[in-house]
Formats: sequence, structure tokens, C-alpha cells
Amino acid sequence: MAKKEPKSNKIILGITYIGAALFLGLAGYMGYFLQVQSENVINNSYNARLDSFANRVIRGRILAADGTVLAENQVDGEGNEARVYPFGTVFDHVVGYSSNGKTGIESMANFYLLTSHVNLAEQVVNELGGTKSQGDDVYTTLDPELQQAAWAALGDRKGAVIAVEPDTGKILAMVSKPGYDPNTLSQDWDALNADEGKQSPLLNRAAQGLYPPGSTFKIVTALEYMREHPQDYKAYQFDCDGLYENGEYTIQCYHREAHGSQDFVRAFANSCNGAFASLGLTLDLASLKATAEELLFNQDLPLSGLPYRQSSFLMEPGAGTWEILQTSMGQGRTEMTPLHNAMITAAIANGGTLMKPYLLDRVVSAGGEEVRKFMPEAWGSLMSAQEAANLTELMEAVVTEGTASALRTDAYTAAAKTGSAEFETGKETHAWFTGFAPAESPRLAVTVLVEEGGTGGRAAAPIARQLFDIYLSR
Repeated sequence: MAKKEPKSNKIILGITYIGAALFLGLAGYMGYFLQVQSENVINNSYNARLDSFANRVIRGRILAADGTVLAENQVDGEGNEARVYPFGTVFDHVVGYSSNGKTGIESMANFYLLTSHVNLAEQVVNELGGTKSQGDDVYTTLDPELQQAAWAALGDRKGAVIAVEPDTGKILAMVSKPGYDPNTLSQDWDALNADEGKQSPLLNRAAQGLYPPGSTFKIVTALEYMREHPQDYKAYQFDCDGLYENGEYTIQCYHREAHGSQDFVRAFANSCNGAFASLGLTLDLASLKATAEELLFNQDLPLSGLPYRQSSFLMEPGAGTWEILQTSMGQGRTEMTPLHNAMITAAIANGGTLMKPYLLDRVVSAGGEEVRKFMPEAWGSLMSAQEAANLTELMEAVVTEGTASALRTDAYTAAAKTGSAEFETGKETHAWFTGFAPAESPRLAVTVLVEEGGTGGRAAAPIARQLFDIYLSR
């Protein structure tokens, strides 16, 4: 008969196994931390270690996609460094600033800008001589010509403009106004924060400005209606006399324009409030909310390093008639950011697949060696390819026969949706535009928001037209 193993040996063996498992788990976590998380921790603005980096490294340059310098450190004869932004306010929010904290690309690329890959011998000589090594340069996805055109087209008006490559997610332009001059930020800091004119110049309206989406939300309503009526959605009919009445409630088309007999395509093209308020009452509200959330309302956006605010869709099943009427046409309590609107539009242009928006293209050493390359990455599908094609057809009609006539041209075809969003009684509506071109083979998606601009077709669409004209003429 086999001799029974002492109980103490089993306990020791168990403790050994547990210790070994803990050691392997710790080793695995350390490997994961060093390979995946360490950069994020080092790049955290609360990490004092970054200050020591700046003591040894001259902060690298930020450059546009074509190599145009957007930010650089200049050193005088006495070794004093100054961060210089050659374009002043033009790239203010997207490039950001590196004094009084860090924002924009200055923040998200901070680790790379304060890392030097000059050759080891040179670094040793610099260390021994008390001289700083040159930090790596960061090339962005930004297109200087598009950025400057968007900035000029928005003029003195408050708002935002975003241009994205639908098939890659590259952000080519991001403008927010009003803004600030990063070259004089330290001197202007107190005044900017006091914000006596309540202009919010430090707010990046493109990613952090929440607005009622107005008629651009009819993209969501239309998608839900098509999902509930996949075979016969085009058979929808509505007679518009400029006012839609339902019991005690009245919905008015813009300036009470009577659109007459409308099918589904024409109602979308003409942005008929009455038609969309009416069909909104027929929708399954739980399904509408699910569709909105599939399009990333109430969700985190797939963005890396760029601060943003979450868009909100608050209508629940069981909502009252007035809330349904308002929400179906983009009013009510729904809010979204211009960047989120651009992402939905880009996904439609890309056959339903959303590419993660990104701003950093590559990191290059002072000697010209590529240190890191950032590649396009698909987030997932916001809708099916067929649904994207159906929405594209609707959005093409907005240009050819509807509210985005400012984009009609023989040079290219475009697909779009405009919007006029009410936000406060007695004030002019916010003007929206979101669209892409060419419609049959999209290369550029553009979203424009002009605060108190009036109609999207008159105020926002011409801005987008300028960007399409420039980009598609190349």
C-alpha cells in the first residue's frame, strides 16, 4: 500500500503553485505595461517625469503632412528656448499649446516630441557637455491648404469645420472659432480664462462643442425608417403645406415653406420637417434609440488622445408626442459634436465602415529616420453597405434637387445633408452641413457648423464647397 503524502507537503506545494502563478501574472503584466501602457503613463500631464525629459531634449517640431512647420522650438544665442507657431491662430485648437498645460497635438504627441533618437554617440557628447539633444519630429495628417481655406471661409463667425478622408480616417483639417494665438498664450492666459465676452476661445468646438443637430439628424431618422420598412420605404408619401398639425402640436417647415407632395427621397432632399415629424410618430422608439446608439450617440468615440464630449440621445420608449415630433427632426434634447457628425458621414461614404479618426501620421528623428508610423484602423461597421448606399442616394438628392444646391457642379458629384438647428428663442438658428464627394467614389468628407448662421444651405454649404473644390482639383 502506497504511503500517504503528508498534509504539510500538499500545503507547501499549493503555496508554491500560487506563488509561481502570481510571479507569472506579475511578469506578464510588467511586459504588457512596458509594451502597451508605459507610453500613456509617461505622457500623462500629471507625470513629473516629463519635466526631466524637457531638461535633456529640445522639443521636436510638429509638421503638416507635407512637411510645413506648424510648431517648433527656436533657441536664441543664449540658449533660451521659445515655442513658435508660424500660423498663429489658424491651427490653434488642433495643434494646441505647450505652455500653461498642453492641449491638442502638443499633448497627444508629447512623448514623441520629448524623445530623441539622434545617434547614441551624439547623445553621450551632449550629456557630457550639458547640451540638449534634438527631439523627434511629428508629422501630422493635416493639410495646410485645406486648414487655411476652412479657417478663412469661416471668417469672423463662431463655429467649426472638419475635413476627413473617409477610407483612412485621416483628419485633414480641424478649425474652431473663436480661438487664440498660441504664440502669446502666456500673456493672454488670464484674459482668455476670464472670457468676459463669453466666447469660450479655448474650447475646441469641433470635438467639444455640443449642438442640436437639426436636420442633419434626419440621416438617423431616415436610417431607422428604412430599417423598419426595407422593401417599401420609398413609397412614403406626405403632403406639405408648410405646417404639420397633430392634436395641440404644430410643426413648421423652415419659413413655413410648402413643399407640396413629397415622397421619401424628396422629403429628405427638401428637409421637410412636417414629413419627418410625421413619420417619426410611426417609429419603434426603442429601435430608434438602438440605431442612434449604434451610430455612437451616448457612446465613447474611437478617438485616441483628443478630448471630446459625448453626443447624447435622450428620448426613451414611451416619450410623449411633442418629444417624438421634435426629436425626429433633430431638435428636442438631442445634442452632438461636429466631429461625431463627420464620423457618421465618413462611415456612410466608406460603405458603412468607420475608420478611426487620427491626427498623427509618423514620428521622424532629427536625422530623418522614421521612428514610428501610424496606420489607418477600422473601428467597425455603423451600418450595412446597402444601408450606406441607400443613404448616399438620399444625400445625393439633397444636392441635385434639395437644400444643398450650393454644391451643384459639373466638376464632381456630392452627397450631403444640411440643417438649421433651433437652440434659443429669438436667436438665429445654427447652420449645419455634412457631406462627401465624389458621391460615387468618396475622397473627402466635410462637416461645417456655423453658430447662429441661419440655414445650412446658405451659410455652411458654401464653406464645404470651397474645401471640396480645392481637394478634388488635385
